[in-house]
Amino acid sequence: MTSTVVYEGNLRTVCLHLKSGTEIQTDAPTDNQGKGERFSPTDLVATALGSCMLTIMGQKARDMEVNLTDTKIEVEKIMAADPRRIAGINLTFSFPETLQVDEKQKIILERAAHTCPVIYSIHPDIKVNVTFQWNPAVINLKV
Repeated sequence: MTSTVVYEGNLRTVCLHLKSGTEIQTDAPTDNQGKGERFSPTDLVATALGSCMLTIMGQKARDMEVNLTDTKIEVEKIMAADPRRIAGINLTFSFPETLQVDEKQKIILERAAHTCPVIYSIHPDIKVNVTFQWNPAVINLKV
């Protein structure tokens, strides 16, 4: 088993990761009768996509001896109605100014991000837009 989810009332759940004991609480969002004081379940789906992509990039970066520490993703979840569902996820990657990668490494890292298990699990009707904002520290490949 991976986790347990317990309903606490007032549209809040407590999710427990069994292996680590880590806890996540969720609330229904304010536009769906909730308090919006925690991640909503759909927020977690969108956020999981970003986290997964960055984790896979981190694995590839480690293999290339590139340090992605402090890389940030802004996640925007877009909801649709009738039925209520996630219609789109926009992810904007921002890399620290100190990161130095060449063009080949950029391509490898971007491609790696698109191989994460969560992106393969997102329904094809959900429009996913990914933007990589590389900083000026990108260096040219030495030939």
